[in-house]
Amino acid sequence: MPLLEVIQSRQINASVRFDETTADLVDQYAAFIHATADDVVNKALNYVFAKDRDFQDYLKSSDARRITPTLRVRRSVVRADTKPKTTPRVVAGVESIESAGVGKP
Repeated sequence: MPLLEVIQSRQINASVRFDETTADLVDQYAAFIHATADDVVNKALNYVFAKDRDFQDYLKSSDARRITPTLRVRRSVVRADTKPKTTPRVVAGVESIESAGVGKP
């Protein structure tokens, strides 16, 4: 029985690097649970974040609010002839796919 359950949600595009072995295991696990590699990474990280009690304590500290983001978020260029339907939602320097216009013609 898989440890992760995949539920679709709002997503952003970001660039991260893996060891080759880890990348292979992510692909294998994705095939095992019939999901994408993105879903596996997202769910696995959320699982670890939720289970790590020390990290949960850290999130409540003032240090957690003063971090320097290191995740490389890919932002799309919005064409001049298209207007966003809503105000872009930016959270901690991360923009949702919808507000970034990713995947739209």
